[in-house]
Amino acid sequence: MSILIFLIVGYLLLSIGLYFIFPKAGVDAWKGLVPVMNFVEWCKLVGRPTWHVALLFIPLVNIFVFATMAVELVRSFGKYKFVHSFLAVVAAPIYFILLGNKEEEKYLGQSRIMEQEYQARMEEAAEKNETRTLKKLEANNPYKKTAIREWVEAIAFAVFAAAFIRMFLIEAYVIPTSSMEGSMLVGDFLFVSKAHYGIRTPKTVAMVPLLHNRLPILNTESYLENPSLNFHRLPAIENIDRNDPVVFNYPEGDSVYVFPQRTWSVYDYRRNSVRDQIPQHHQRIKQGKSDLITRPIDKKDHYIKRCVGIPGDSLEIRDRQVYINGAPAENPSTLQFVYLVKYPPGTAINKRKFDEWGISKEDEQGSNDGLMILVLNDDQKAKIQAMDPSIVIEPAAVGETVDSPEKIFPHDPQHFKWNRDNFGPLYIPKKGATITLRPDNIALYRRIIAVYEGNDFKQSGNDFIINGEKTNQYTFKMNYYWMMGDNRHNSEDARMWGFVPENHVVGKPLIIWMSAKDGNPFKGIRFDRIFKRADRL
Repeated sequence: MSILIFLIVGYLLLSIGLYFIFPKAGVDAWKGLVPVMNFVEWCKLVGRPTWHVALLFIPLVNIFVFATMAVELVRSFGKYKFVHSFLAVVAAPIYFILLGNKEEEKYLGQSRIMEQEYQARMEEAAEKNETRTLKKLEANNPYKKTAIREWVEAIAFAVFAAAFIRMFLIEAYVIPTSSMEGSMLVGDFLFVSKAHYGIRTPKTVAMVPLLHNRLPILNTESYLENPSLNFHRLPAIENIDRNDPVVFNYPEGDSVYVFPQRTWSVYDYRRNSVRDQIPQHHQRIKQGKSDLITRPIDKKDHYIKRCVGIPGDSLEIRDRQVYINGAPAENPSTLQFVYLVKYPPGTAINKRKFDEWGISKEDEQGSNDGLMILVLNDDQKAKIQAMDPSIVIEPAAVGETVDSPEKIFPHDPQHFKWNRDNFGPLYIPKKGATITLRPDNIALYRRIIAVYEGNDFKQSGNDFIINGEKTNQYTFKMNYYWMMGDNRHNSEDARMWGFVPENHVVGKPLIIWMSAKDGNPFKGIRFDRIFKRADRL
């Protein structure tokens, strides 16, 4: 609702600005207040075809058209400097009102036509070899720009266009961890479409262009949380299907501790995940040496996982196999798990082919004489097995520390004894569906009700109070998804933090435009992965 109010207020102010500036050009003031007519008259004043009004109603395109028309209008009043163009774009209503109320400001004519005519005169003088006339025209050229201004405007436009494309259409993304290996490797650079699943309007409006949430070197957030707008999503080109790779904002990323190596949520800290994985980080947080940072939805960290379950599905994991609505789910061909690779003590496994087979250093999780702990898919398992018949490959047991019920969603050891390999069943909420709330299932949906959907939620014993009313029924306002990494034993995914709300979905990976080993081109380029379709891996 807030973005609609913002647009309405902005339009009303713009109409008032046109109301004051139109009389300067001999146009009735009241025409500035009439929808559509005001834009038609604006086009006439600057020398544009009136059909260009239609461009102002095309989402995204209208931003560029409006900016150009605003600059052309102030040029029609003899305002040619960079500062004039800047004010016309960022503060059009106010600047128009100022021009309309200054007696000395005069309308000179249609700026587009006048500039074309001036350029034609210069070209004519050059063709006729009228050197003196040409020099005079060049010296008095009001449209001439200095080299510095040309560079400034070019850079400003490039930054604006790039930020615009990044915000609404396509964003570059790099795979930082092995959670989606071997479909997507560490160091894969992706283009992600924000249009396929519906363009989101921005929530954060005060930010450094082209940066997501951190300023390098300064190591601070790159935005201000206020002012902010509510989210709206434009119609999607396609729906999210099962097994689609999806980029989304980390659902638990609203309150985080940021370290150079990684970011932890406050929930990771409360569940002792930080203590068990990186004790020094835990100590710094405990001692108050790391600030807790709050982030709006669009500034939460980006994650990429595979959509395993869609709204309305019932999901269960039995002995590592995912079941959807009671049937075994289709597994990605590159699905990975942790294995114990046993071989005769005193010998060694030749690892020269590991890189070629896609087994990264991160996949080597430990070794001892006669034993290696590796993250492998079926193809990698077969290749290692083929090296020596004496090699024995066994599934690794689920780790008790990582998979303790306190750390596995929904973090309720009293009612749920799940782990990464045996999980569920649970219902994935669908918009409009109603569930019955009980003490033994409320842990699954508490965060949805209280945080993602913004209700005032309280529990008193076996009673639930939502927005001041006692009830045991809840109807979901949004769709939710279940996202998991292909590297099933090395992925912090929905099994740790639960559902992904639809308003957290960022976009669809389209193509791998570059792939570097460990994200470093100096370590080698994976040429065989460049221009691969990322949505089909």
